[in-house]
Amino acid sequence: MALYALLILPSSNRVYADSAVELTQAELLAFDRGLLGGKLTGIGTRQVANVPYVTFEADDISEEDAALLGNLSSVYALFEVVGEMLRPVALSALDRFDDDLITIQKYQGKTNEQFTKLLLNVTLLASAFGGEMLRRRFRVLDPLCGRGTTLNQALMYGYDAAGVDRDQKDFEAYAAFIQTWLKRKRVKHKAELGPVRRERQVVGRRLRIELAADREDYKAKSTQLLDVVNVDTVRAGEFFKDGSFDLVVTDLPYGVQHGSRTAGKGLVRSPEDLLAEAAPVWARLLRPGGAMGISWNTFVAKRELAAGLLADAGLEVVEEEPYGSFRHRVDQAIMRDVIVGRKPL
Repeated sequence: MALYALLILPSSNRVYADSAVELTQAELLAFDRGLLGGKLTGIGTRQVANVPYVTFEADDISEEDAALLGNLSSVYALFEVVGEMLRPVALSALDRFDDDLITIQKYQGKTNEQFTKLLLNVTLLASAFGGEMLRRRFRVLDPLCGRGTTLNQALMYGYDAAGVDRDQKDFEAYAAFIQTWLKRKRVKHKAELGPVRRERQVVGRRLRIELAADREDYKAKSTQLLDVVNVDTVRAGEFFKDGSFDLVVTDLPYGVQHGSRTAGKGLVRSPEDLLAEAAPVWARLLRPGGAMGISWNTFVAKRELAAGLLADAGLEVVEEEPYGSFRHRVDQAIMRDVIVGRKPL
């Protein structure tokens, strides 16, 4: 049995970097149990030349294993440990576009890109379709999409992405960014942006883009769809069909810089009311076997409360390890956690 050492991708966020080793261990365990059949053993850490590595043992790492592990949110490089030497193991990834699709946007309150990828990964792995990660074009919804970090990560994987957000400035900022980025990168696409009218009244605004990573796919109409609507998230069911998404992935407002808005109470600090009102809507949009992954600030809502609200929406909360091991500090006012619920088949 060989020993392997995984080098963590550097993070510009110092606090997240401090948590990255523990989060990578938990994510690696999710990959192992969800995709690799439990072939990894002894997941731990080791210092090599004062640099921390996540280590594990395995009989071998196949080409498909490497293609899966290459999508870990914080992986930088993988090595086989041979005596005192590190032998590189070639990794591949799903990435379809240049990484500045994810990294170029900078704004206050942006969720760390590595965490966004982790949240998407562990939600996918909890679904009934996780084994198809490398072959299926998943449909991903972020019902609180902001300026599109989750949407961009889904596009990077080659998936279809949909988003909902009530903030007009965020919607406009994302629409401007993604269209400019696609033009600058000369990505073949067709975009439609405009109001949505029903009974002669404007009920929202919508951006729809068909795109493809290469011209041959575009000509063959093998395109990805980006679909973003500027409305309140509790109205998502008016714009998307029930059972039309494999994954719902979102980051609840933390109650620090941004509160939660509901029809009944307006702006409140706790995401409890938002989740209670919106989770049943989001759950209906999931197809059977799909999964909903949510991150939130545990200082303003306890895990037991979030689990109860997902259960009330008809989802089975995933409790087995490592799904209880993603709690980590963001700053003094935010302790972030992850919870995932699966829609019964």
